[in-house]
Amino acid sequence: MKNSFSFVLIAFFMSCNEQLMEKPDRLIPRDKMVSVLKDLALVNAAKTTNITRLREKNLDPMVYVFEKYDIDSVQFVESDRYYASLPVEYEKIYQEVEAEIQKDIDVLKEAEARQDSLERLEYEARQAERKAANQAATDSLP
Repeated sequence: MKNSFSFVLIAFFMSCNEQLMEKPDRLIPRDKMVSVLKDLALVNAAKTTNITRLREKNLDPMVYVFEKYDIDSVQFVESDRYYASLPVEYEKIYQEVEAEIQKDIDVLKEAEARQDSLERLEYEARQAERKAANQAATDSLP
């Protein structure tokens, strides 16, 4: 019984690392795939919020991403399917995509906070100038 359980356990772990499909001839490298998936996620988010602007400019977001990375849809699908056949690797790829998007969000939030603080300083400086001008106008005697 112990031997059969050990065999099943070993077979299970080996099957997790088993390659389910052949590596495509034109496999998109892992780091490039992370970038492609990140851009596709951003484009899909933009499609849901700015679909009319994309239509007005006659832009197809998928074509834009494929041209940007010099790939075609077949190459993308084959590469995506290949990485999906390696669940552990596929999960790591998507974790990297999430981390890259989070980095971009953090950079944008930091820039927004910096811009907000600059605008607040400019507003306070204008207020001080107005107050000083009003004070000077009320303090002067003929």
